[in-house]
Amino acid sequence: MTLKQLENLIEIDQDITDDAFGTYYDKRTVEQLLNYGIIILDKPPGPTSHETVAWTKRILKLPKIGHSGTLDPQVSGVLPLGLGEATKALGVLLLGPKEYHALGRVHSLPSKEKLSEVIEMFKGEIFQKPPQRSAVVRQTRTRTIYEFEVLEQKERLLLTRVLCEAGTYIRKLYYDIGEILGPGATMIELRRTRVDQFRETDGLVTLHELADAFALWEEKKDDSKLMKMIKPVEFALSEIKSVVIRDSAVDAMCHGAQLAIPGILKISPNLKKGDLVGVYTQKGEAVALAESTMSESEIRDATKGYAFETKRIIMAPNTYPKKWRTKPTPTKE
Repeated sequence: MTLKQLENLIEIDQDITDDAFGTYYDKRTVEQLLNYGIIILDKPPGPTSHETVAWTKRILKLPKIGHSGTLDPQVSGVLPLGLGEATKALGVLLLGPKEYHALGRVHSLPSKEKLSEVIEMFKGEIFQKPPQRSAVVRQTRTRTIYEFEVLEQKERLLLTRVLCEAGTYIRKLYYDIGEILGPGATMIELRRTRVDQFRETDGLVTLHELADAFALWEEKKDDSKLMKMIKPVEFALSEIKSVVIRDSAVDAMCHGAQLAIPGILKISPNLKKGDLVGVYTQKGEAVALAESTMSESEIRDATKGYAFETKRIIMAPNTYPKKWRTKPTPTKE
């Protein structure tokens, strides 16, 4: 199975990969996935996102787990977790949209026409000031609401679906709607149903299921359940452009070297200067996140120079050997 982001790439050069180093992204063992995997958790209402991560660390006996996009304690739903080195890739998910299903109460009974008129007003770019009980500085900022609809209405109770930019406060959205309607509105319950490409409908993992699956692996060496719950870290990068590099360039990048033209084998079409990209080995493993300093045509034409600036290294150093060539060097007669 090829990763979606590695399909239809433009070939710049060819090389072979040495199977003695690295692991094909879809052939990792449970031990490897516990360091290069992501879990799409169904956060329960009650604990903070931080507490949920702490419980997951305890369940999986891991020192390092991170989450993407904090959920308030009473909010449930999609909470992507990065295990080990995979925590470094989670920031990419903040670039994409988030979807919420919210139950709220309006303090007056508006007509259907008035309600849909007000909902329309909140589509597109809006101004928001974070609520008083938020974890960020209370400055007015703009956020984009891509989709907003009333799924169901029972008198003054509304069930709505909102697709919005990361960092949008849904509770504040309800408050502002109430201000326009007159007597006010209150959000009662909130569930996040999507973070970028990860949707609730694709199947989420609960803490109980995770604990059971880990115990089954640890006690009976049966990894069947756990393997289904942990996705390769590369799945988190499916929505950004890609670069494939030769084996000889991998360890240099992991030690902080910038990616130069000779190390590049394939790139995404229509690559522009300034694009964020995932850098991959020929086995499909994520090496780093980088920013393109050249466009597709410039990379095709160049023979030297740095084409990408490393932003975040994902792969641990020394996974691949320190060497600068995989192509055989001509021997002198």
